[in-house]
Amino acid sequence: MKDPVNPTKPLPKPPWIRVRLPSGAGCRRILELKREQRLHTVCEAALCPNRADCWERGTATFLILGDHCTRRCRFCAVPGGPPLSLAECRDEPWRVAAAVAAMELRHAVVTSVTRDDLEDGGAGIFTATIEAIRAAAPGCSVEVLIPDFQGNRQSLERVLAAAPEILGHNLETVAALYSKVRPQAQYRRSIELLRRVKESAPGVITKSGLMLGLGESRADLIQAFQDLREVDCEVLTLGQYLRPDKDRLPVVRYVPPEEFESLKRDALALGFRWVEAGPLVRSSYRAERQARALAATARQDAGQE
Repeated sequence: MKDPVNPTKPLPKPPWIRVRLPSGAGCRRILELKREQRLHTVCEAALCPNRADCWERGTATFLILGDHCTRRCRFCAVPGGPPLSLAECRDEPWRVAAAVAAMELRHAVVTSVTRDDLEDGGAGIFTATIEAIRAAAPGCSVEVLIPDFQGNRQSLERVLAAAPEILGHNLETVAALYSKVRPQAQYRRSIELLRRVKESAPGVITKSGLMLGLGESRADLIQAFQDLREVDCEVLTLGQYLRPDKDRLPVVRYVPPEEFESLKRDALALGFRWVEAGPLVRSSYRAERQARALAATARQDAGQE
């Protein structure tokens, strides 16, 4: 979004975009665990605006396969550059699991950088991480937010074999903006991945997310909602795109909170089981609350059958 008087100067953020810096005992505990276990979190790598909120509640989203991505999406704060070797990633699953156990998490969220350099796209490390969490923290549900694995079905099946409760894969933006925002990704490939999840593992809850404010129209968004529902995606997150630095795409528009609420109503009307929508919402925002609510609904549905 540009200042109409000085188009090279971004407009100031509106009053509803206010981000607190991490502080307090909960935040210090997360930072200590990160150092002890030599872990990365997407909270820091992607400059998530909810770090303070999540860390104070003792939750974090773990980032595996290193912290350097092989893609350069034009919205993302995660750095590019030489990724970790597979050998350097081998013990990540157990370090993540140790942190999950120490934090006494009831729901763990694990994501990764995209590793197009690996034959399986990192699916083996995802699987090992899920299994390590199960061993270290019995009773903790697991949510994974995965890349597209370049459409490799075997990689997806490998992750599904570890039986995560929730599998997320973000569209990030609408189809019309893919070449601009995600030039190394494909909209239809992402939709197909979510379809394959339900085809292979119908009991796994699927989830996707979109950023707003990149120039999409409301019609574009509704079409994306419909595309996701056609492949039985159940959970949707909608949040405001915030430019991480001057080398990334500028914000075209700041979407007001009431518009997020309106879009949430539209998405729920299409059949999503859960929609989290708001300017500061991100993929794993309050994921534990979502998981508990969805599990309770599933138990109710099972009791009615």
